[in-house]
Amino acid sequence: MQVLYQSTRGKGEPVTASQAILKGLSDDGGLFVPTSIPKLDVPMEKLSQMTYQETAYEVMSRLLTDFTEEELKNCIDKAYDDKFDTKEIAPLHEADGAYFLELYHGATIAFKDMALSILPHLMTTAAKKNHAKNDIVILTATSGDTGKAALAGFADVPGTKIIVFYPKHGVSPIQEKQMVTQKGDNTFVVGITGNFDDAQTAVKKMFNDKALAAELDQAGFQFSSANSINIGRLVPQIVYYVYAYASLVRQGKISDGQEINVVVPTGNFGNILAAFYAKQMGLPVHKLICASNENKVLYDFFSTGTYDRKRDFILTTSPSMDILISSNLERLIYRITGENAEKCAALMQALSEGGEYTITEEMKAGLSDFYGNFCDEKETAEAIHEIFEKSHYVIDTHTAVAAGVYKKYVKETGDITPTVIASTASPYKFTRSVMDAISQGHENLDDFGLADALCSLSGVPVPKAVEEIRTAPVLHDRVVDAEDMPDTVKEILGIR
Repeated sequence: MQVLYQSTRGKGEPVTASQAILKGLSDDGGLFVPTSIPKLDVPMEKLSQMTYQETAYEVMSRLLTDFTEEELKNCIDKAYDDKFDTKEIAPLHEADGAYFLELYHGATIAFKDMALSILPHLMTTAAKKNHAKNDIVILTATSGDTGKAALAGFADVPGTKIIVFYPKHGVSPIQEKQMVTQKGDNTFVVGITGNFDDAQTAVKKMFNDKALAAELDQAGFQFSSANSINIGRLVPQIVYYVYAYASLVRQGKISDGQEINVVVPTGNFGNILAAFYAKQMGLPVHKLICASNENKVLYDFFSTGTYDRKRDFILTTSPSMDILISSNLERLIYRITGENAEKCAALMQALSEGGEYTITEEMKAGLSDFYGNFCDEKETAEAIHEIFEKSHYVIDTHTAVAAGVYKKYVKETGDITPTVIASTASPYKFTRSVMDAISQGHENLDDFGLADALCSLSGVPVPKAVEEIRTAPVLHDRVVDAEDMPDTVKEILGIR
């Protein structure tokens, strides 16, 4: 069965998977969603014996139907190789009454590697399939992790350039060092003086700027996105939830068909949406637990039915979740309107123009799969401390938000369904916050000294990704205001 993709805002004809990946964003500003969600018709008995790569093929082939078996397997083999430091790719670690799904064993030690190691291969394959004549310019805003993972994925990939914008004072020192030391003749990293939402809004505007698209086309370029608004990011993320479930069956932790809960630390809503799609494909998921930090716009939305971005932006120790406009939520909104593109477009317009929207009671009923809560900074640090004390297991700040929210969920509901917590980054990415939570007396250490201290405390080796940037030279030092981002792009591409 062929799966096509249509815009959440309804304009334009449905497109193939490869066309949707290539475009990134629909011409009407909407996000591409599958016209139907196929069932994963492989017996769990079979899935539970598969490698990560084999699982990836089974899941992705159901959704990316215009890629041939050879094309898709080639993309998967190139993505999930020795860039990952474990053969399992996404292992599970049992601690404190839950299963932590470690999604940070890739090149940049964050979950974004899971999708961004395959996206360049999907995109260059899609470009060939669609006879694209232009070079692809990947334009991305990052709250810390997407940027580095996209840079690593696209570095020196022929026929592409990548430009990453990040909030200059809104990422951790390790995250920033990872980006500004990135090698590759086609990579460009730019700090902006605003926050992530400013960067993301400006990027979306550039995607929708017809005059800019014409200028680019004339110069032999076309934009595409590596953010989670690209369906080529979302589909690979579905894989690890299926793999986690199959791993639990294989290990005898659950029986085939038994439900699990999934907890996801959430900012842009892509990672938890992938879990929702996995459930739609037939994975036995009971509750999708959406964990927010103090920027609790999603918690408030699930509680009240009103999405309101008109609030102070708070810089927290979990910066990848410091987001007030959760782009991927639009895909869920489209779904709960009964796939009514007109309604969805009207709500998105209200958000853009007035800063908020409220869904109907009927739509709210469509959110029954979800539970939302949040952790403040103190609760986040306590979760890191508690899990280390109890289980001698070190988690990062984002995973700690998820673990803290899970504890609240159990207390509130009494639900003890087996639970997978998405562990989205290595603790080595946020060494100061992690060390502050579990130990004292290291105030004078820099981030690399803290990494060494964390290593001796936890026994977990310092990842290669951190060792490599310890002495790496800074190659990108450009900083601009958000309003100057379009001019910066033109300057980088030499079309001013």
